[in-house]
Amino acid sequence: MSTFQLPIIDLSKSKTNRDELSKQIIEALESVGFLYIDNVEGIDFEKMFQCCKWFFNQPIDKKRKIMRNFWNPDSKNIYRGYFPVVEGEPSRKEGFEFGRDVSLENKSIDPENWFYERTPWPEEDGTFPFKEFMQAQYEVVHSAAMEILRLTAKALGVEETAFIHLFKENPCSTFRMMHYPPWDGPPPPNARIEDGKILTTPDHSDSNFLTLLCLFNYEGLEVVGPDGNWIPVAPRENSFVMNIGDLFSRMMNGRFKATRHRVLDIGIDRYSVPFFLEPAYESDIGVNYMSQYIKGGPEHIPEKYGHYMVNMVKYVRKYFEYKVLPDFENVKEKYYGKGQKDI
Repeated sequence: MSTFQLPIIDLSKSKTNRDELSKQIIEALESVGFLYIDNVEGIDFEKMFQCCKWFFNQPIDKKRKIMRNFWNPDSKNIYRGYFPVVEGEPSRKEGFEFGRDVSLENKSIDPENWFYERTPWPEEDGTFPFKEFMQAQYEVVHSAAMEILRLTAKALGVEETAFIHLFKENPCSTFRMMHYPPWDGPPPPNARIEDGKILTTPDHSDSNFLTLLCLFNYEGLEVVGPDGNWIPVAPRENSFVMNIGDLFSRMMNGRFKATRHRVLDIGIDRYSVPFFLEPAYESDIGVNYMSQYIKGGPEHIPEKYGHYMVNMVKYVRKYFEYKVLPDFENVKEKYYGKGQKDI
């Protein structure tokens, strides 16, 4: 099976060939929904890979100290931190998730709002700058995402800040380091798919705004191609793979494509680092979003990002690890009415 050549966006040309680059981006978003992003200034893929190896090689007792409450009842963190491999599940990976910590003096954030939970970090002995480096890379990737959104807005014929304000104050974005260990025994039946292939991440589309993924030259990622068939994505050295999430597609009434994808077992340890761009909790991400900028469009219906995402993870997709997350603003009632016990 041949690999699918995604569109390639050279972000270093954003100042010299801005018009051309913006057109290339929007063409990719309207067609395949996946693309390569080259030449992100300030990114260090090699050192990020070293961070992955350093973290996942830590002993389990050290990782357990920052494990989320769902797997470690002694832990206080319920949203950020480490999650282990869950045996018997087709999604075979362990990971560490962190966000941008908001100031403890920020009184605009509800203390019950777990989107802004402070990240628990692993202990360091001073020989490897894990936390400092990864926090700096978070800001590098966030800046790249903002430039991509400015170029996208330009191609749409609206002011370049049309999407930027959604992320200006306290974005909920998540950086996730992942390790996919090979199956050490027969995989469960629900991990086996056509042609004898074995999954480590089942078929899905991302629920967030957009994703920038570092593959570290590993194969295994497949996307649904234009003809509806699964196509391998060839790893590209020193490049991100970008894709649109359900949220951005929904805001654009499906104009941008949130493409389904999956990850196959490649028989060896595999690492990747996705950056999930997410708006601030209070940001308006309602449908018909562009009607605010283009006259005569369908009515824009405001909706709070935090409510949308709580509904997605707890009641629509029902991710098992998020069932412990409290519905602190009673999102269930807002979406489904009073008296609903089970969704």
